[in-house]
Amino acid sequence: MEASVLDLRKNMKDILAAIDRRENVILTYRGKRKAIIMPIDEVTESEPKCSDFEACGMWADRDDMDDVQEYVQKLRAPRRF
Repeated sequence: MEASVLDLRKNMKDILAAIDRRENVILTYRGKRKAIIMPIDEVTESEPKCSDFEACGMWADRDDMDDVQEYVQKLRAPRRF
């Protein structure tokens, strides 16, 4: 099934019925395809792992952050000239 943004707004009942029939709904905006709405069972759900992110563990080797409270107090301390 293909539906425009206006159809999505005005005919939500029909679109949800199509999803209940296990159909994928292609969402269009001004005639161009923008998204696919599909039943939740077809989407594989997996939790992201920390190792999947580039920033994961980038501060693991810093010694100045061993004691979190001390580190935060240093950050909040007034400047000394």
